Amino acid sequence: ARQFLRVTKQYLPHVARLCLISTFLEDGIRMWFQWSEQRDYIDGTWNCGYFLATIFVFTNLFGQLSGCILVLSRNFVQYACFGLFGIIALQCNLSGVLTCFLLSNSILWDLKFLMRNLALGGGLLLLLAESRSEGKSMFAGVPTMRESSPKQYMQLGGRVLLVLMFMTLLHFDMNFFSILQNIVGTALIILVAIGFKTKLAALTLVIWLFGINIYFNAFWTVPAYKPMHDFLKYDFFQTMSVIGGLLLVVALGPGGVSMDEKKKEW
Repeated sequence: ARQFLRVTKQYLPHVARLCLISTFLEDGIRMWFQWSEQRDYIDGTWNCGYFLATIFVFTNLFGQLSGCILVLSRNFVQYACFGLFGIIALQCNLSGVLTCFLLSNSILWDLKFLMRNLALGGGLLLLLAESRSEGKSMFAGVPTMRESSPKQYMQLGGRVLLVLMFMTLLHFDMNFFSILQNIVGTALIILVAIGFKTKLAALTLVIWLFGINIYFNAFWTVPAYKPMHDFLKYDFFQTMSVIGGLLLVVALGPGGVSMDEKKKEW
């Protein structure tokens, strides 16, 4: 992990931020090019009327694209994060859960959707913690505390929420491969959550999750007119956002509330 950081430290945070906001960027662009289809779908599903459906689509489009631009340009990142938090809450409460219920009528599917959105929120928490760190470092030469408590707990909350993504990947089959994957995956997510050997565990999860994402969410192999294409594409970019959050953990470390940090005191 140290060797990987030594080689990539110049551009790893930029790659992490791009991966993290990729799901918002893709969804915003899709709403831009499918404005009328999205509006008609919302109107037909909720029967809320043309005006409210238009407001919903515009809010999602503007909120996501403007938030992505601010994050990538490193301007008003904290406000951008709060706006993207609002988009997650809006989509999860109004759009996502209802859509999942209509399509699958499955409580387990809804729980999986919720856990993945919470993992996405964990990535935004880490991004918010990074922006606080950058804001403090602007005042060169001014004595500051080693690390502020809000930032520490944001990093802790971000790590814990990120690992929820992997809980949706655990399988309860009795074959050898599934059992091995569950054991290794569970061990890694515990290490990330408690902050022990955090960078190595997070980097291993990045590699594992990226491989799973390419294999299971290969939306480019499905014709665009099929509904499965959109579902796989949504899962693909949402997973890339969680990968971005894990890359931030690799780049920035676990923070003050972690076993890695406590080891320095021992």
